[in-house]
Amino acid sequence: MMPVRHALLILAPLGLVLAAFFLVPVLMLLPTSFGSYVPGSGIAKGVWTLENYLRIATDDYYREVIWRTLGLGLGVSLASLILGYPVAWLIARGPASWRVPLILLVVFPMLLNLVVRSFGWIVLLANRGLVNNLLMQLGLITAPIKLMFNLTGVMIGLTHIYLPFMVLMLVAAIRNIPRDVEAAAATLGSSRTHVFLSVTLPLSAPGILAGSILVFVLTISALVTPRMLGGPTYKVMATLIYDEYVQLLDWPSGSALSFALALMAIGIIWASSRLARRWAGMA
Repeated sequence: MMPVRHALLILAPLGLVLAAFFLVPVLMLLPTSFGSYVPGSGIAKGVWTLENYLRIATDDYYREVIWRTLGLGLGVSLASLILGYPVAWLIARGPASWRVPLILLVVFPMLLNLVVRSFGWIVLLANRGLVNNLLMQLGLITAPIKLMFNLTGVMIGLTHIYLPFMVLMLVAAIRNIPRDVEAAAATLGSSRTHVFLSVTLPLSAPGILAGSILVFVLTISALVTPRMLGGPTYKVMATLIYDEYVQLLDWPSGSALSFALALMAIGIIWASSRLARRWAGMA
């Protein structure tokens, strides 16, 4: 077994990189989040306030953006799970001839640039895009359906982008399920549906939880796709932070929102890890 000292030496370079390029810049923003912004003059020197954080908790607009962000994260996680589980099951348990094509189908979108994929969805979902034109040609609608600059467009785009992460997590979890357990349940007279619901699905819960956490955290922190498919009117926390920094130059408010978003992500990861330990203890 590797000594603890050797393990720490191996992890030290990674820890230094994370500290230098993530932890230190984040901590540098902490004093800014307690600053006071004066329109036209910038950050007031020597003035410290909790107003930026209080505004996040009390302002109806900020609270609406926070709930919208959390709702978007839950929606994308659920959609990725529903769409990704059958694909993951086919990769892990389906015919061997299907595995390589399915893996390529899942991984290939990750090779494309995020902006390119978002532009692709703009072409598909625009008022005169391929989806609306097809529906109108088929006579299913008489006027274009609004699929962009709202929850629908952002959710479709983010689900497509983060679906591979969910599938890869689920494939690993399903492959770790002993087939003997499923075979034993089938031998005792359980149908395939009952075996899946009572054995396969519960035993794949760690992969479901890990994939959902990953997709949720990536979704609530996404900027490019919500900006492109949501437009200037559909705000989530990442786009609001961007506007505070770049357009309004209100760095204290942007820093406070950044820390609020980071604390939300950390809290969700912590609560999910506690839930995972509890499930492992009950298993």
